[in-house]
Formats: sequence, structure tokens, C-alpha cells
Amino acid sequence: MTDRKKIRCLAVDDEPPALHVLKNYIMSVHNLELAGTCADAVEALNYLRQQTIDLLFLDIQMPNLLGTDLIRTLKNPPKVIFTTAYRKFAVEGFELDAVDYLLKPISFERFLKAVNKVMETSLQVVENSDNTHDPQNNAQNAFINLRAERKNIKIPLDQIIFIESLKDYIKVVTVTKNIITKQSISSIEELLSKNRFVRIHRSYIVALDKIESFTSDTIEIAKHQLPISRMYRHEVEKILTI
Repeated sequence: MTDRKKIRCLAVDDEPPALHVLKNYIMSVHNLELAGTCADAVEALNYLRQQTIDLLFLDIQMPNLLGTDLIRTLKNPPKVIFTTAYRKFAVEGFELDAVDYLLKPISFERFLKAVNKVMETSLQVVENSDNTHDPQNNAQNAFINLRAERKNIKIPLDQIIFIESLKDYIKVVTVTKNIITKQSISSIEELLSKNRFVRIHRSYIVALDKIESFTSDTIEIAKHQLPISRMYRHEVEKILTI
């Protein structure tokens, strides 16, 4: 998520009454900023090509292009809260790393619960401002904040061994402990330096400096053997064989 005081939101729904409800809800929450509204997924796709947003409220069942299919077309999608009149779409929504899904008609209380998930699970890479002219020190002092066990946990990036997706949770394996938090693996991937971490599988991100050995199919790291999926194999081999 971008570093702003307010979370920029885009609401997408082909039903004007539902869109009106979302618009009013967003404008009622101090930490949210309504960046725009779209009447269908195609319009939203064009909007996202030109504008950056933090949070997408997205209807699923829409003409021409489903909301779920829209997310599949985006290389780096924003955080998503799906809205739908059909409970059957919930599983598919979470498979796409959605923060939450709201079942219509949406109550304000339920809307706030979903928004709170975004705020509680947001991540920020922080660097020591006293070392801005020293890249090596910056790398050593960079860390992420994870919300777990009802508190914010500071994790230095150089302590992370790998990150594993557990459906709508992730497990961050470090040299000292494991942290499990409700967060999508795609959202944390966006915040990690590609010089230090690589995605090897839909379910795994690994620290490059912790890799002990590798083949075309697996990586050995801290006594763990992790799979390299076909989707990521070419990029992984390109990075590891430089």
C-alpha cells in the first residue's frame, strides 16, 4: 500500500444503488478517501491503468468482465474487498488474496469490519532515516511491521528466511521465530526488494541470501525444501544463475 495518510479507494459496481451505498460508506470513514467510482470492470480496468489506488471495493457479478477476472488481469492488484450478492463467490475471492468479501445488502458495521482488516494488516517497509546516504546501512536497518497477536511486530528484513501463504494468512519464517498474520502473500511481495527476495511459487517467497542450494524444481533453505513452480521457474533460474 502506498504511503499516504488516507487510503485511496475505488468502488466498482454495475448497480447504481449499491455503488451509492459504497460511496457514502467510504466518505463516512475518516481514514478512507474516495478516489473514484466505476460502473463496470472494464471501466475500472481503464481507471487502474491511469491511477494508483490502495483499496478496491469490487463487485463480482458484472456484465462483460467479472470482478474476479479483472483481478486476474492485474499484475500488481491493490488490496481488494469483494462485494457480492452470492455467497458462493467467497471462496474464489479469497483464493485471489482478497482482504474480505461483503455480502449484499452491506451493513455499515460489516463494512467497517472489512476496512479494519485492511488497516490492521497493512505493511510498511521502514528504513532508518539516519542512514539515507549509506545503502548498506539502509538494507541492514530495513524492517516490516506485521500485525499479529493483537500487536505490531517489527521484523528486520535480514532476519526473514521465507514467507509461506496459508490461504488468507501468511507465515513469516525468521531466524528466531515464526509469525502468522492475516495478510496476502501478494501484498507483502509488493513491499519486498526484488534484490533481496524472490517469489518461487504461488505459496512461497524466499530470501536470496538464505538459499543454500537449488535445482530446477526445488530450493533448500534453512533445512527446508521448497518447491519452485513452473510459473516462476524461468524468473528464479534467471536470478539465481547470474
